Amino acid sequence: MRTVSYDQFGDPADVLRTQEVEAPAPASGEVLLRMVLSPIHHHDLWTIRGTYGVRPELPARPGSEAVAIVEALGEGAQGVAVGDRVAATAVPGTWAELFTAPVASLIPLPAELPDEAAAQLVAMPFSAVSLLEHLALAPGEVLVQNAATGAVGRLVAQFAAARGLRVISLVRRTDGIEELAEQGIGDVVATDHPDWEAQARALIGDAHVAAGLDSVGGEAAAQVMTLIGDGGRLVVFGAMGGSVMSLPSGPIIFRDLRVEGFWGARVSTRMDAALRRRLVEEIIRGLLSGEATLPVAATFGLDEAVDAVAATLTDGRRGKVLLRP
Repeated sequence: MRTVSYDQFGDPADVLRTQEVEAPAPASGEVLLRMVLSPIHHHDLWTIRGTYGVRPELPARPGSEAVAIVEALGEGAQGVAVGDRVAATAVPGTWAELFTAPVASLIPLPAELPDEAAAQLVAMPFSAVSLLEHLALAPGEVLVQNAATGAVGRLVAQFAAARGLRVISLVRRTDGIEELAEQGIGDVVATDHPDWEAQARALIGDAHVAAGLDSVGGEAAAQVMTLIGDGGRLVVFGAMGGSVMSLPSGPIIFRDLRVEGFWGARVSTRMDAALRRRLVEEIIRGLLSGEATLPVAATFGLDEAVDAVAATLTDGRRGKVLLRP
């Protein structure tokens, strides 16, 4: 079979290669899966660079999520059958024609859910709904987020609306406002405008902003903090713009603001099974109803993995980049 792999950490453009290897065999409690589509997430790229929260043993095969067809069952694997279409998540090595996964990690898929959405079913949508669950805001409350054109940002806005919350979304570019409007997302402010803060406060009005979400870092985190109301929380779950946050001390002290981290992978592993099931059902309902969307920017073959990574890192990309066998 063909797989993407790397034998040292570094820039994906330098270390990724596609090669022929022996197909894996499923161990006890595992299944062998044939990949249909697999997304390129930013945490996949951080893992390849060696900068993510976990570092795989080298050589390694990248990828962490896919829609796939069950090819074979390992001993004791129950609950799925050969030929079933499933979503595999939090599984290493999905950028390959074949890979193995614990049967317990698989999610059966409704027939009406397209492959392009099924491939992205968990990582970004689950991060979005987990964040909203973590915030525990009541219907009618307001939150502010940056990186709103990113996959999680779009989904936070969409799932928050379905939960009765209001989201003020910050984007770096003015054309991001139109981009989000195409997905039915409003209350968006572009921070490249000189009076962006006044625009944001006009949208907020008399409402109290209970929380802010930051996935950029750097100065962008302070932009979100500026809009949070007294006693509010800044929840940090990414660092796309830099690993150092620049936050003013005054608001934290005098407005009693709290700064906390959120790592979706850790939250997911500690989550109660019933809550996980409820959140996955919320995601599938949202996708089938059209309340939430998972656009695709481009699809590349495994032999084009380096080009696919370059497309993922292109500024202004609209949607996820996927890999096909």
